[in-house]
Amino acid sequence: MKLIIAVVQDRDSNRLSQALVRENIPVTKLASTGGFLRAGNTTFLIGVGDDQVEKVLDIIRENSQVRKEFITPHMGGDTQEGGSCPVEVRIGGATVFVLAVERFEHF
Repeated sequence: MKLIIAVVQDRDSNRLSQALVRENIPVTKLASTGGFLRAGNTTFLIGVGDDQVEKVLDIIRENSQVRKEFITPHMGGDTQEGGSCPVEVRIGGATVFVLAVERFEHF
């Protein structure tokens, strides 16, 4: 058994959740916040058999899009006149961890 932890941008959360449910894959969703952009994320906890890992990864891949956006970095302290220049960053997609589960119990 494996535990898949997938962190996705909130914009992709509902689409991914619906795709997992359609495939009868049990999932737990947790609200989370990214440290770099301080933007909303959703963390999915997905427990599956070893034989289902690739199927779940494909679903995550298909439903988590990478985008480019411009952000204005907060430099802390006083900024010079005119402020900071926007910077293009990649956001979205998914960060996924696949962990071996030594023991699983459901009460």
